[in-house]
Amino acid sequence: MTKLRNDLLLRTLRGESTERTPVWMMRQAGRYLPDYIKLRKQYSFFERCQTPELAAEITIQPVEQIGVDAAIIFSDILVVPQAMGMEVQLIESKGPFLPEPIKTANDLERLLIPDVEERLGYVFQALRLTKKHLDGRVPLIGFAGAPWTLLCYMVQGQGSKTFDGAKAFCYTQPHTAHRLLQMITDTTIAYLKGQVRAGADVIQIFDSWGGLLSPEDFENFSLSYIRQIVAALKDEVLTIVFAKGAWHSLAEMAATGAHGLGIDWCIRPQVARQMAGDKVALQGNFDPAKLLSPIPVIKKEVTAMLDAFSGYPHVANLGHGILPDVPVDHAKAFVETVKEYKHKGVLIK
Repeated sequence: MTKLRNDLLLRTLRGESTERTPVWMMRQAGRYLPDYIKLRKQYSFFERCQTPELAAEITIQPVEQIGVDAAIIFSDILVVPQAMGMEVQLIESKGPFLPEPIKTANDLERLLIPDVEERLGYVFQALRLTKKHLDGRVPLIGFAGAPWTLLCYMVQGQGSKTFDGAKAFCYTQPHTAHRLLQMITDTTIAYLKGQVRAGADVIQIFDSWGGLLSPEDFENFSLSYIRQIVAALKDEVLTIVFAKGAWHSLAEMAATGAHGLGIDWCIRPQVARQMAGDKVALQGNFDPAKLLSPIPVIKKEVTAMLDAFSGYPHVANLGHGILPDVPVDHAKAFVETVKEYKHKGVLIK
């Protein structure tokens, strides 16, 4: 096994002291990079995901072009519903569309808990290939969507700002909702364990729509399932939980045993640290839209963010995915400012 030459991310997630803050960006492999845009013109979205050579090439682009401290495998959270038997279309610039969404208990009969090697083996192959090409330069992050977020798409059938249809499904058919969430959870655990076997050094669980739920509903429909996933993985691999907008439950998320918690830009770092406690790394929380600012403003804002997180384990990142229209030199300015910043040391756990 090749020794990692840059293990900043891993040491930070373990709460160890580091010479500087590690940095990577959500959705760094993709839409803002000219080389990715060229591939997008040649291949459909799922062709890019399902062709290991293409997925590996796209995963490595930001490591070589932007200088981030970690690669995150190029894939999509909706490969899990696909593997469970649902049709998933991804329409460029419109987003996901699932033509036959789940509406009743009977619809669950259409789903299966798949053999992940058979249905998702292309992701594992992409991870192995990427690991080989990285050759120890930086760690490789694997990921999956949180069960609640996947349920949102599987029930709503498409993207939404509010996912009222998915929420109504949970409130009017709670038994069916919990059955579906457990099926997704079981599939996700097997899928993520496969990613770890294929070489993922870190696993991130994305709960993009966790912030749509009240604290009580977040516990009931989301966190109780994330907890199962973290418990199944935490002794095998470092884990990060990112539940956008669900900052009200940071203490409960920290108690899962996850090594890192992602936060968006709507909570102050000091408040997040107070809520999460000092035994977990925090990741974030730069507003992606700020990368559209002039470079001197980006540098100033990034420095202010790093100052606010200093003294405890922190992974510099955006509070959500990078926007498609961010200039490449602005993304580089974000990364370079983090690399040049001299942090004030980290309190060891």
